[in-house]
Amino acid sequence: MDAIELLKTQHEEAKALFSKIEKAEDDEKQDLFERLADALAVHATIEEKQFYPATRNARTEEMLQEAVEEHLSAKRLIADLLEMIPDDPQFDAKVTVLKEQVEHHIEEEEEDLFPKVRKMLEADELEDLGVVMEDMAEDLKTEGAPRESVPAETGSAAPLE
Repeated sequence: MDAIELLKTQHEEAKALFSKIEKAEDDEKQDLFERLADALAVHATIEEKQFYPATRNARTEEMLQEAVEEHLSAKRLIADLLEMIPDDPQFDAKVTVLKEQVEHHIEEEEEDLFPKVRKMLEADELEDLGVVMEDMAEDLKTEGAPRESVPAETGSAAPLE
């Protein structure tokens, strides 16, 4: 799967998890949120460590700087939510804000960044990048509970290297 298709698939998974959380009872919310937090942690990591560096140039620099700031904001919300229980009065409000931020981020990537990247990289380059990103995602999942690394990543935005 090419890198952009992989990210789009992950975007759809996150949207689906948000929908399930919104409809869930408190006893289900914790598990669903943990699944969402793991998915978002994996997604942010492969973007920051693989996709963004591979697609950084003069045309994408500003978008990527904004993207890592959006990741930082989402990580801070995730870190807060990891310390809460679903029946906390602020839990649903924080999930809603996280959803809004993630949806905004998805929209910018899919409408602005991805079309630019498709023009920059050849199909085989996107395939190769996708393989590297899929491998990294699998490694992160295999290590277990990717969400647990999020609180340590809330100090500043990830560097674009």
